[in-house]
Amino acid sequence: MSALTTTPAAAGPALKVTQGRVLRSEFTKFRSLRSTAYTLLTAVVLMVGLGAVFAAVTASQYHTFNAAARASFNPITTSLGGVMFAVVAFGVLGVLVASGEYSTGMIRASLTAVPRRLPVLWGKLAVFAGVIFPVSLIASFISFFLGQVLLNSHHIGVSISAPGALRSVVGAALYITVAGLIGVSLGALFRNTAAGIATFAGVFFVIPPLASLLPSSISGNLTPYLPSNAGAALWGGAQNAQNALAPWTGFALLCGYAVVLIAAAAWRLRRSDA
Repeated sequence: MSALTTTPAAAGPALKVTQGRVLRSEFTKFRSLRSTAYTLLTAVVLMVGLGAVFAAVTASQYHTFNAAARASFNPITTSLGGVMFAVVAFGVLGVLVASGEYSTGMIRASLTAVPRRLPVLWGKLAVFAGVIFPVSLIASFISFFLGQVLLNSHHIGVSISAPGALRSVVGAALYITVAGLIGVSLGALFRNTAAGIATFAGVFFVIPPLASLLPSSISGNLTPYLPSNAGAALWGGAQNAQNALAPWTGFALLCGYAVVLIAAAAWRLRRSDA
């Protein structure tokens, strides 16, 4: 009588960790957080709502403008005025994307599943940019067209085909996206939500007005190169700054800041424990 032998069933192929799977994982985490929807809604309301307020107030007060004020008036940047406030909300969301996992301790599970570590950071950056750019682009177009409707009530609006209009509208979305990526890198670098948000708000919302209070010989050589003013040159938000950079030059400098911070965050992720 021969013994009955059984052969164990072949195990299914092990799933490899790929950048595509990490991206899907990061997108699932991004959309599952309630803070994502609330912060995005806040940012869009700020961008569209404040832009409309600026346009409406400007339209109603335009008849009181003197010749110099009328000469410097720009209907495009007026309708996009909410960008400079919305960028803080988008930046806060960027910080939360990276720092949130550190505050809950979930980052250990993510890095255990992805031992090479860096694909996690690349996934967060890609998912954030892939969501924020279309959302901010739609909000930018709404801000522009709504603002021009309000300005046209006093015959001072322009069309999207006006010189610099389309570049400013798309540029506002690019500016917001790259600024938000800086927020993600700050969250990954500091690994602390409060520190990341405070640094982002300070760089984009506090330092620029303080720098403008310095003597003109200093502020004129400093303020154009601050991240907020450099990036805002693309959509016209830095038009009143001394020695403002050319639009694409300023945006390239903002991208340079983002690359440096992303590199620093990647270095810390590889070198230090979670």
